[in-house]
Amino acid sequence: MAELNGNGDDAATVAIYATLMYDIISATNSSPQTTEINAGARAPTLMKWVKLGLAQGIVFVVLGVVIEKPEKRWRPVLGGSVAGVLLWCQYVHARNAGLKSSAPGTETYGHRL
Repeated sequence: MAELNGNGDDAATVAIYATLMYDIISATNSSPQTTEINAGARAPTLMKWVKLGLAQGIVFVVLGVVIEKPEKRWRPVLGGSVAGVLLWCQYVHARNAGLKSSAPGTETYGHRL
């Protein structure tokens, strides 16, 4: 792995890419809690948006890799990857817990005109 420079620049850059991944997922998805509560009715749709959010995050991580100095390209990869994996695990857990739960969801569906 690359040598850390000790001035906080590496940590800040990794954190920026982690935050970017979290922000993109937040912009495209409900919370894992909402996913759990409503998985019985909408699990495939909820997970579709998680996948779309991760794909968008990956685009920005790749952009970061392209513009970083070669010896620093690990920073966007580390930040975005850790955040992406953690978010994926949260949403998969939420979906699975929601599908196993017998508690009612928060959404009601009526006939559309």
